[in-house]
Amino acid sequence: MALTAITPTDATPAELPKEKAPPVRRIRFRFGDPEPMRHFFVLGDIPHSHLVAMLSAIFPPGEESFIRSVRRVSDQITDPDLKKRVAGFIGQESVHGQEHRHLNEKLVTMGYPLVQLFLFPKDSRRQRWLVKYENRHSALGHLAWTAAAEHYTATLASRVLSSAEIQAIPGDPEVRHLLNWHAVEESEHKSVAFDVYRAAGGPEDLRIAVMKRMYYMTLPLVALGVFASILTDPRAWRPIKAIRQAIHLMRGPLVKGLMPELKVYMQPGFHPNDIDTSELEAEWRQKLFGDETTVGAITDRM
Repeated sequence: MALTAITPTDATPAELPKEKAPPVRRIRFRFGDPEPMRHFFVLGDIPHSHLVAMLSAIFPPGEESFIRSVRRVSDQITDPDLKKRVAGFIGQESVHGQEHRHLNEKLVTMGYPLVQLFLFPKDSRRQRWLVKYENRHSALGHLAWTAAAEHYTATLASRVLSSAEIQAIPGDPEVRHLLNWHAVEESEHKSVAFDVYRAAGGPEDLRIAVMKRMYYMTLPLVALGVFASILTDPRAWRPIKAIRQAIHLMRGPLVKGLMPELKVYMQPGFHPNDIDTSELEAEWRQKLFGDETTVGAITDRM
């Protein structure tokens, strides 16, 4: 399904169309049940499997940080509709972290040791360090990072859900359900952190500057993370195969053309809803959750 671009707007949050609060869905996936997960769970693809593993690894601490960034300015939110959307955002992100943590625990037992670095519990030394690092930055700076990161996840989500080629990539079915569910909910709440940033008086120049820094860090950091993950996995020490698969991944539908899509965030006046994914969200809600008369693909996980 093609995505519809809308002309960017300079409207204030109060002038933007009212949005529904994102629904919080309590869900539990069954990784490795009844069929065990293959070590390279994306079609035996070494770099693709490690990419998904590293993304899953950073989601729980990342989403906890997103929640903290919104809470840091919660006293400045006066609009009742935005307050409801924030509550939905926090609920969805909390469940995302919970389910990715379950997958990450499974990945560690399967031989992805680098994932263990991100499995630190709340109130651990590493979490306290992360919170301390966040607090060295202004509340608006922290929130600007969250809004930018949400654009990343929303962009990846629209790619995953709109590409038949991506959906056709063979892999573990439960991991696929997790990623599709996560993608739907990232699309549903893609503008919440952005609107909170605006409501708190966040300036355009800071928003754009933060995204520029993140934009140029993306490929080096992701490549380094995947490379490090592969190095810690002896079963992945097949350099010719891994390099060939990595080239295919970079040229494939998930990565090719991604950076220009991310770059639109840096346009003055940009808003996440400038990219209309409402039909795509509705299509996938039907597929995953069903309705009064149909059963969705993951209805029994809820």
